[in-house]
Amino acid sequence: MNPLPVVEEPAAPVPEAADGLPAARPVVLFDLQGVLVHGDAMRDFLRRRQRAAPWRWLAVLAGAPVLLVQKLVSRTAARATWGRLVLLGVHEARYQRLVEAFAEELVRRSRTCCRDGLRVMRQRMAAGDRVLVVTACEERLARAIFRELGLAEIEVLAAQWRDSWSGMRQALHNSGANKARLLARHGLETCVVAYSDSVRDVPMLRLAAEAVLVNATPARCKKLEQALGHPVSRVAWQ
Repeated sequence: MNPLPVVEEPAAPVPEAADGLPAARPVVLFDLQGVLVHGDAMRDFLRRRQRAAPWRWLAVLAGAPVLLVQKLVSRTAARATWGRLVLLGVHEARYQRLVEAFAEELVRRSRTCCRDGLRVMRQRMAAGDRVLVVTACEERLARAIFRELGLAEIEVLAAQWRDSWSGMRQALHNSGANKARLLARHGLETCVVAYSDSVRDVPMLRLAAEAVLVNATPARCKKLEQALGHPVSRVAWQ
């Protein structure tokens, strides 16, 4: 499978249904990390917080036995515990300031954002499609990134972190099958196309008429095609 070029998509008027009312807009789904930004923004943010103070390393070291056991069972649970340890003492207001500062720096690093992915997303929006970003990244961080990109209006379905007595902690993860569940809660069970870079997004990609893998190896595409039972498209984005 050869990389597909990024195709310019002209804006189009919103179609009308047979009764003259506006027809439902085509739904397009994008993952964030690895699709619209390179790498894992939430992981990088947590690493930054861990490096910010030596005592945070000690907190993670103390929790290492629990983290190792959790990782054997669920990487998602292990990451949530790691995040909670790293964010000890970081409450709502401070957390918001930290993610906004991190998002500003991330967007200023020109190589971090995926230019092709953001261009395609803007073209879809201009064409009248309903565009949603469905991501395992924490919601406040994801929204801060889009504000910095000038896309504050984008719909975001993301992981939820909440304040607690000890600091911020994960309340709802949004990876794997949870992405499809969260979409269903918002009344979305089909879409025209979904963009992802991960085989873990199979539940979300099953909802799409066209599944597109971003910067994926042929082996990953083959694995995804086997899971979905039909061919997928592949694009190389910078």
